[in-house]
Amino acid sequence: MESRKRPLEASVSRGSSLQTPEKRVSEARLQDSDSDYMRWGVEETCQFLRREELGAWEDTFREQKITGVGLRYLRDADLEKIGVRCLGDRLRILHSIKKLQQIQTQANKVLNDPIHGHVELHPLLVKILDTPQFQRLRNIKQLGGTYFVFPGASHNRFEHSIGVGYLAGQLVQALDRRQPELFISPRDILCVQIAGLCHDLGHGPFSHMFDGMFIPRARPGVSWKHETASLAMFDHLVNDNNLRPLMEQHGLVLPEDLDFIKEQIAGPLDTHGPQGQKWPYQGRPVEKSFLYEIVANKRNGIDVDKWDYFARDCYHLGIQNNFDYRRFLKFARVCEVDGQKHICTRDKEVGNLYDMFHTRNCLHRRAYQHKVGNIIETMITEAFLKADQHIQIEGSGGRMFTLSSAIDDMEAYTKLTDHVFEQILYSSAPELAESKQILRNIIFRRLYKCLGQTQADKALDVTQIMIRDWEAELARSVPQAGAQDITLMPEDFVVSVIVMDYGMKTKNPIDNVRFYCKNDLTTAIQIRKNQVSKLLPECFVEQLIRVYFKKTDHRSLEAAKKHFVQWCMDKNFSKPQDGDIIAPELTPLKASWSHNPDPTDDEDGGCRDMNGFGAHGLKRAKTQLFK
Repeated sequence: MESRKRPLEASVSRGSSLQTPEKRVSEARLQDSDSDYMRWGVEETCQFLRREELGAWEDTFREQKITGVGLRYLRDADLEKIGVRCLGDRLRILHSIKKLQQIQTQANKVLNDPIHGHVELHPLLVKILDTPQFQRLRNIKQLGGTYFVFPGASHNRFEHSIGVGYLAGQLVQALDRRQPELFISPRDILCVQIAGLCHDLGHGPFSHMFDGMFIPRARPGVSWKHETASLAMFDHLVNDNNLRPLMEQHGLVLPEDLDFIKEQIAGPLDTHGPQGQKWPYQGRPVEKSFLYEIVANKRNGIDVDKWDYFARDCYHLGIQNNFDYRRFLKFARVCEVDGQKHICTRDKEVGNLYDMFHTRNCLHRRAYQHKVGNIIETMITEAFLKADQHIQIEGSGGRMFTLSSAIDDMEAYTKLTDHVFEQILYSSAPELAESKQILRNIIFRRLYKCLGQTQADKALDVTQIMIRDWEAELARSVPQAGAQDITLMPEDFVVSVIVMDYGMKTKNPIDNVRFYCKNDLTTAIQIRKNQVSKLLPECFVEQLIRVYFKKTDHRSLEAAKKHFVQWCMDKNFSKPQDGDIIAPELTPLKASWSHNPDPTDDEDGGCRDMNGFGAHGLKRAKTQLFK
């Protein structure tokens, strides 16, 4: 047994100590450019062979004109055919090619996500994840004030962003496997994943409440969206954490790929380009136009961002999700449409896509635009507005910023999360007393009351000035019947205008989707709504006008309800659903409101087909047809 022991001197050199030897660079990682090997020409392929100590076959590869694209499809039989006779040599070549193809999956980190299961993240994505700018998203609620209504909606932008990054990789890799002729490189895949991961970096406290309600009132002259902040925050993340060398190490080409990532998040960066410019993007050529439809699809709204928040929000809200993105992944293909390549799906999937947008609409109605959730976000917004100038956040160069001006400095904005709610709530500063009281009212559930909801005959271009005028009109709208002995003030009312649509305002997003048939996978076709079903929506947008009242005492609240009904009559808006209950003495005075057609006049409820036939006419037609 003694003879079997290795001498210590043989295993440990003098002065080396018991340290783990470092991996050789050639084993730890290949050359930086290897991650985009499919762009190689013949000479780059030969250089690769020399690096892998396979130079003996360099002339053979050069004679056969094998490029980086050819390496991807090279098999054992192909090597034997071109003259690599020895099995050992063929295995060495195939092993080196396999290492090349697996560059982007080395040392991936695995996370367990409740929605998507085990999620693998590229090492570069993990580096982005482990930065203060990204970790900030842990403290920003995905659904803002909705958490005060749905107790399960406690999820944050952090996990949603991870989900979008994962799904972006799943879709682009599915396209790559299905259509190798698209020449999707590992570099493309990594850029798409980074864009998915970083698309929401710019969200402020309580997510859409910040850019949709707070900033427009705090800084009415500023046109600002969270996508704008996402680009600025991404630049800050890269620079503050010195990620450029690491990005280049993983095969990214800068600044081209940084532009590509940001273009996927917010669209073309140069919005002042020449008129009539056919291709406005800089990061990738028109041949790869389909890559811009994965994270934030400006063409039709079908993207992985929606897929994740549908699944994640429904899971946490306790609402059924009727859309399965995995099915879309199975049928996604790229086809050419008008000189550009677009992501298409099978013709039989058109009904499922309408269901997807219907699911989006249902989520808005049942959760995102829930009247109590909106009331709470309105109250939080008012508290933030009163506290705006009294909260100071240190930014770059030691400069101080307020809640509304922090968007101008990413170092300050990094420190701005939902925690500002507790900062105000537990503050003893006298200048924050008003804001603190509003937030205490939320905690104690002393909320503003919803007087009702109405609609105009046609969509209105609503401004903050118009809303202030409406609040003044509500205070002056003394009911025609039943004198009121209570005086109401404009500041007692809050008017909220909500737009519900399918994601593209008045347009039907499915009109911008292209489909392919089973028998022809390359020809893209359009499927119109009337080719699908007569039961699909005729209108794809509506504008709802909600009115809230700040006082909670019974007499003031009852008077405000009658003011609201009278105001709807004066403005010729639709009758509130409970109008006959809250103001039975007023609603009969409006002739258009009192008209109530007899439902027995038409069994199909007034619904008629395009040729003017109702249900009776259709029944007669069938009778005559089958006599």
